[in-house]
Amino acid sequence: MNKIPNRQVICDVLLEHAKEDRDIVVLCSDSRGSASLSGFAEAFPTQFFEMGIAEQSLVSTAAGLARGGKKPFAASPACFLSTRSMEQVKVDVAYSRTNVKLIGISGGVSYGALGMTHHSAQDIAALGSIPGMRVYLPSDRHQTRALMEALLQDDKPAYIRVGRNPVEDIYTPDSMKFELDQAVTLCEGDDLAIIACGEMVKPAVEAAKLLAAEGISVQVLDLYCVKPLDRDAVLNSARKVKALVTVEEHSVIGGMGAMVSQLVAEYCPKRVKNLALPDEPAIAGKSQEVFDYYGLNAEGIAKAARELMGR
Repeated sequence: MNKIPNRQVICDVLLEHAKEDRDIVVLCSDSRGSASLSGFAEAFPTQFFEMGIAEQSLVSTAAGLARGGKKPFAASPACFLSTRSMEQVKVDVAYSRTNVKLIGISGGVSYGALGMTHHSAQDIAALGSIPGMRVYLPSDRHQTRALMEALLQDDKPAYIRVGRNPVEDIYTPDSMKFELDQAVTLCEGDDLAIIACGEMVKPAVEAAKLLAAEGISVQVLDLYCVKPLDRDAVLNSARKVKALVTVEEHSVIGGMGAMVSQLVAEYCPKRVKNLALPDEPAIAGKSQEVFDYYGLNAEGIAKAARELMGR
């Protein structure tokens, strides 16, 4: 099975469209290699801007280019893009309603061995709290491509967070029925709902298979559109099942799970278990080692589901 990093898909889509649309520009913060954007820089040197390690300038320059009619995509490690340049994102992009697409690369614990300084466990909470800022975490290459194709067609700000490592396919080109800002139901169930985003969707699907073998009927919801949250999809799940488990590669505070819990508590109270990184510096290690340590894998999700169901 081919495993391709979602960051590579982003570059591929931009390369394809930049041939016909010279308004597409890419900005980078000394991370073209990490962002898999070297190919774009070589193919379209006049449409590529290397800003150096200066995330605030990266975002403000992108906003200025957008005001001039360009379609900027600004890429930087998610841990720095979402913290160092938060004021510029808030004012120059979201408040000013500029057509800037922010690409947060190596999100979550992709830089696992480098520790908390390079972990991006607060970006959903930080950027998701800004009015006018959309937040997306695509789960595989097919969904990443569909999302990029859709975002190229609009003129509103957005933050797209992807990981560093290759990820397994969840969809196929034929099964990828994509609609912007609408969650995807990957399997149906009546006992429990697992709601996941980004790289946590694959272990959520695997956990559902483990639970199905034990007689627990599980719905899996791919909530790639963290903001705007697909409220209808979440509430329809909550009304249908006895309990919900949310899974994300983010702090337990202020992330997708917190948004789901708030919505469910207000409109359809059900038991909810949030699986996420704890409110402490995460351990250093390879991504999968970090996932395994905190139970962000198929077995960990299944275990939380069993406890929630009283099994």
